[in-house]
Amino acid sequence: MKTWLRMKRHWCVLACVALLLPLIGCVREPESALRIGTNVWIGSEPLYLARELGHLNPEVVQLVEYPSASEVLRAFRNQAIDGMVISLDELFGLAVDGLQPRIILVVDVSHGADAVVGRTGMRTMKDLKGKPVAVESGALGAFVLSRALSLNDMQASDVRVVHLESNEQPSAFAKGQVDGAVTFDPYRTQLLRAGATTLFDSTQIPGEIVDLVAVRASVLEKQPKAIQTLLAGWFSAIDYLKREPKDAAHRMGIRQQTTGEQFLDALKGLHIPSREENLRMIGGATPELAVSGRRLMALMQEAKLLRAPLAIEEVLAPGPLASSPP
Repeated sequence: MKTWLRMKRHWCVLACVALLLPLIGCVREPESALRIGTNVWIGSEPLYLARELGHLNPEVVQLVEYPSASEVLRAFRNQAIDGMVISLDELFGLAVDGLQPRIILVVDVSHGADAVVGRTGMRTMKDLKGKPVAVESGALGAFVLSRALSLNDMQASDVRVVHLESNEQPSAFAKGQVDGAVTFDPYRTQLLRAGATTLFDSTQIPGEIVDLVAVRASVLEKQPKAIQTLLAGWFSAIDYLKREPKDAAHRMGIRQQTTGEQFLDALKGLHIPSREENLRMIGGATPELAVSGRRLMALMQEAKLLRAPLAIEEVLAPGPLASSPP
């Protein structure tokens, strides 16, 4: 009798296990933190503002700051991060190399924030002819310099390119190691304080420099909640910037080592798209970014900054933004 009871309990246990196994397979593993790489750039600061205001839980979204855009790109290539703040031209290079970045948000469009500067007394790009110019290799700087030279009837061979990370450029300029630099804030402000003058800026190439948040394609399916947290945090910070511009600029300026007033002044060189603008830029039947992106791609190929074309629509991922609460 005891043997029969033991066998009965044994079969009951096996039956329960058999019923539970399919359910275990349906349970989604908890999401790991979404690691987003940024460099020191005013356009990335609303993410850090969102974190400071409590709208971006570090356990869900981790912001990883690198000293330069080149370091961010390397980290993405090495799979040290899941996503990044990146410019469209930089993203094209990653996509062509098969790294599958996907654009989920447009953070800003440059309208004067990116520039080429030269020494006091220089007035045009032609004054840099034969001079050493600091450029961050493998990042946006190469594209900005290419456009500045092209629009001034100059060639790459007309200047001596010195490859320096963006954070190294102000020191090199102050020491006389370079006479010009392709730069952006906060480094542009530092260079201007050291006596530099603006020779070219992104107002002359409207719509060509676009900064984005892009994630690895696999992340879209694996970490949807973290992506929604990221998007919600971003727009919460932008709303706060509109409501309390002085306090927001003060908070963001501390990280950028500028005053709040200087930070607000630097922001004038950027347009930050709203949620509705974002949906028009990366979503819909004819995404605006696809149209402008094709023009950018053609310019990059002409300047030999992109080795092959790609289908821009494939790198756009409007789904998370379209499904996020307004």
